Amino acid sequence: MKISDIRPEVYDMARRAQERIKHRFEAIDAVAEVNTRRVMEAFQDNKVADACFAGTTGYGYDDLGRDTLDKIYAQIFGTEAALVRIGFVNGTHALTAAMFALVKPGDTILAATGMPYDTLRTAIGINGAEHGSLKFYGIDYAQVDMTPEGEPDYEAIAKAAADPKVSAVMVQRSRGYDDRKALSVEEIGRICRCVKEANPKAKIMVDNCYGEFTDTLEPSHVGADIIAGSLIKNPGGGLAPTGGYIAGTKELVDRAAMRLTTPGIGGECGSTLGNNRLLFQGLFMAPHVVAQALKTAVFCSAMMEELGLESSPGVDEKRGDIIQMVKLGSPENMKRFCLGIQAGAPVDSYVTPEPWPMPGYDCPVIMAAGSFIQGSSIELSADGPIREPYTVYMQGGLTYESGKLGIMMAVSAMLEDK
Repeated sequence: MKISDIRPEVYDMARRAQERIKHRFEAIDAVAEVNTRRVMEAFQDNKVADACFAGTTGYGYDDLGRDTLDKIYAQIFGTEAALVRIGFVNGTHALTAAMFALVKPGDTILAATGMPYDTLRTAIGINGAEHGSLKFYGIDYAQVDMTPEGEPDYEAIAKAAADPKVSAVMVQRSRGYDDRKALSVEEIGRICRCVKEANPKAKIMVDNCYGEFTDTLEPSHVGADIIAGSLIKNPGGGLAPTGGYIAGTKELVDRAAMRLTTPGIGGECGSTLGNNRLLFQGLFMAPHVVAQALKTAVFCSAMMEELGLESSPGVDEKRGDIIQMVKLGSPENMKRFCLGIQAGAPVDSYVTPEPWPMPGYDCPVIMAAGSFIQGSSIELSADGPIREPYTVYMQGGLTYESGKLGIMMAVSAMLEDK
């Protein structure tokens, strides 16, 4: 299947959808402008120069680019400190380091927004009994579910957080593989206020994956003590080759750094191996690239409406992340959708996605991702666990134009047998 195989009726659907979403693009561009200004100011205030792009080897002492990028992330996210490292293998790694910075044996970590994302469950000890999980080190877990309407249960959060054993509260901004909306920054701020009123000593961590630069403020601006995410999602701008970040109070960031490396070394070591320029350039591009991904998601929502399929968020709903959830109703439809997304990719377009037992998940997962960076969720991709109600989660799009074509390919693939 190639771009030239897009069916004529899909072009008609796309024209109708495009006309209905023009007003949404203006709002997305306005957010990108605010965030670009914040990024530009951080680059200028921290005197980014060509010398910052040189990499280090070995121990990585006195890496000007690495240390400058830490300061830039801290300024953008409004925090005391930040840790931006290619040594984080993914977002789960960064989030786990942040969680360990909040707790000690005997403490309880409270999930305030329901069951965490699949891969974090093993790190916490909810699933399995892996050596080195939070549970392994004697850290208890508690959970407050979302309301039946998919909203944070603020009263229940406050009650659960009041337990003196609760030293940390974690908030997941994105929906993950759950049938709920992503949280807005305002909602996260309200959760932070509930927790702090009930238990002033509790520290709040936000899983910020997929949410960076989708709003003019970040969770760290409204009360979160520490946030974390992946560089091959929003803040890497499609250029960062790997890595993750943590931003928050200096004490907590320092603790997380000692989890990443070792106590006594923390963030002082860690060579960058010539990757600094890509991390700087990706961050510079990030507000614009996130806007492209949001436009792609809005277009996907409009196209699913054309097909009569349930999709979330809707065209006019406020978005807290770049993910578009589509309920496809059957494994076959999931495969067709992912086949179309893969066929609309610039890389590996000839590959047919098949479900497989992906590490960290309890059922087969299908994933379409023809990306320049392996697993990059800011590039157009679609994935989901093969389980009822057979929902696919689409995200990314480095450019709206290419993202739009990918969605049209997915629609064409689903119409192939009709």
